[in-house]
Amino acid sequence: MKADTMDKTANKDEEEMGSTVCQADSFIYTPIGIVRSPFTDTAGMPIQPAGAKGVRGTIALRPDLKAGLADLKGFSHIILIYAFHRSKGYSLEVTPFLDTARHGVFATRAPKRPNAIGISIVRLIAVEENVLIIENVDLLDGTPLLDIKPYVPAFDAFSDAKAGWLDQTAGNAGSVRADERFR
Repeated sequence: MKADTMDKTANKDEEEMGSTVCQADSFIYTPIGIVRSPFTDTAGMPIQPAGAKGVRGTIALRPDLKAGLADLKGFSHIILIYAFHRSKGYSLEVTPFLDTARHGVFATRAPKRPNAIGISIVRLIAVEENVLIIENVDLLDGTPLLDIKPYVPAFDAFSDAKAGWLDQTAGNAGSVRADERFR
């Protein structure tokens, strides 16, 4: 893209951010289900699915959405999009669990975000009616589930991906546990 085209696009984006289209007070999402897990408190729980290997949980999907689970059984992993339902407020700079330095919230997976939305990739064990049995669960019991997407290695795994500051510490996610910092 040429520089003059990028400038025009940036100006248009600035105009749109000032319009009523981008000034919506909120979006309303209705949870599609609830995640059940052994974790009832954030302190001491895994911070990523890598730290929750073997931890089982379930998703109780709303019965009226059961038909949406058709053909999901063939996938080994699913992407869960959920609400950080116990997160209050947000910080634009946070000290994440895997570092002692502050980082911009958008360069982290911290729960105190302008929109308290999280993602986790979990192993799908079974689909029984409207209940999914999952493994490697790093979510609080009662987490409202907003969406499920299939994990597709050809789409979702990039061998040349870089993780910024996390390249130094991401390998520790399996052993680091949450503390009280994001309550």
